[in-house]
Amino acid sequence: MEQKLYNAASKLPETELDFQAIQPIPKAKPNSRMWKAIASLAACLILVLSIGFITVEAKEYNDAIKFFNEYGLSTDGLSRGEIKAVYRDITTKSFTYSKTAEVIANSISSNQIGGFEILQDHPTPEDVENLWNYKNYSGGLMLSGQESGVHYKYRSEYKEDAQLGFEVHDQSFIEKYDGEELLWSVSISEFRIDGFSAVSDGVIAYGETPTWSTLHYSYAWMAKIDSDGNLLWMRMLTNGFKDEYIAEIIENADGSYAVISRGDLKYFCLSQYSADGDVTHFKKTEVGNYGIWNAAGLQDGYIVQLGSHMTNEYSQIVRVDYEGNITESFFYGSEDAYYYITDMIEYNGSIYLSAYAVPRLEDESQNAGGRYEIAAVLNDLFDNGIWEISSEELTPMVRDNYTAVLLVCDPNAGTPREFYSAKGSLGGDLSLSEAGMLLWDVESITTTFFSPMTSAFTIGGTSYVFRYTFDETGMLVSQEKTGEIAGYYR
Repeated sequence: MEQKLYNAASKLPETELDFQAIQPIPKAKPNSRMWKAIASLAACLILVLSIGFITVEAKEYNDAIKFFNEYGLSTDGLSRGEIKAVYRDITTKSFTYSKTAEVIANSISSNQIGGFEILQDHPTPEDVENLWNYKNYSGGLMLSGQESGVHYKYRSEYKEDAQLGFEVHDQSFIEKYDGEELLWSVSISEFRIDGFSAVSDGVIAYGETPTWSTLHYSYAWMAKIDSDGNLLWMRMLTNGFKDEYIAEIIENADGSYAVISRGDLKYFCLSQYSADGDVTHFKKTEVGNYGIWNAAGLQDGYIVQLGSHMTNEYSQIVRVDYEGNITESFFYGSEDAYYYITDMIEYNGSIYLSAYAVPRLEDESQNAGGRYEIAAVLNDLFDNGIWEISSEELTPMVRDNYTAVLLVCDPNAGTPREFYSAKGSLGGDLSLSEAGMLLWDVESITTTFFSPMTSAFTIGGTSYVFRYTFDETGMLVSQEKTGEIAGYYR
């Protein structure tokens, strides 16, 4: 009987009470009436205690669950006892239980960023056939980058230099089109055009002094052309660098221009120019060997992407004020993924970052010779001795490696508030429609090919471009398969 009593006690629910307080009952002589009475009383006592313990435990657990729900805490991965322990730790303000910090951190993260997955169909045989027709017969598909409506393009021409024995830059052209119709063309010989920024009353082309030797200085230039094709002014940046390039020109609200440039491969520079092209301010900040890859205007300054191919840093973002001071720095990524930012824009008080994510390597040294973003695919192929593979087999592997991501971030803290993702795709351009809506282009990987002996890339292919439209509240209102295609080389 004594053994049965201890078994009953051992089955009592877990509580804060001290079970050692239940003392063993002294042995009685066999057939003793007193022993039977004591045993019966003890059994009743155990039953009463059990019911009491169960009631207390159930109430505490229910209270803990209500508390978790009220404050948006997740119970995922927690046992019944751990849920109660976290509940007691917070309500008693002890904050000493090991699981409490983890639960709170996870709840903050989940409250700050809400995720929405955009589902795309996998490439169909018809999609692949259309791309084949485009490749071989120009079957009506439009290459991404071809534009309808009014837009600008630039190009350069070269000529043979008899003394040098090779071709050098002759002149560059900035051109305005309406669809495929050329409206005007302006030639520039002072510098090679490397890019342009469309502004409210025209376009500003920018580039560098063409050089063929490290002994020559490479100065940054820019030229303003109005909407009718008239060259208004041309400026060479004289910031004291032997090598400088312009990464972006942003039109300020007052019609002036912020010129973001990189000097001597280590300085981040911001210059302010008047609408007439006169410099009004300049500041340089040494940041090291970081390239300037993207920039966009904010209501109170600018947001800039700094990157380094050497160190696999593709998601370093800094905030810059009008004076050129770097005020904040953000890095985007996760424990299990690398992020590669491709474009950025400020839209209705939020920062939108177009990006794509790839799996993070467990062993960073296994990066396929620095090809971090496709290392997982290449490691799989190389480890299995695969040097030839069909597009039908390779494409699913590549699609599984990529996820397009649109991060919607707080402009001050840089913290993502929500995100959209599309598997098997790359995040593309961000732009505004004529109606003032945000457009996000997503390149859905459709075909691939394996080229291990090519130095410039190892995997290439084509992607269909999907376009997602967001209204002023940030709500996704439409999606379309544009018929455009984009090249893919990694």
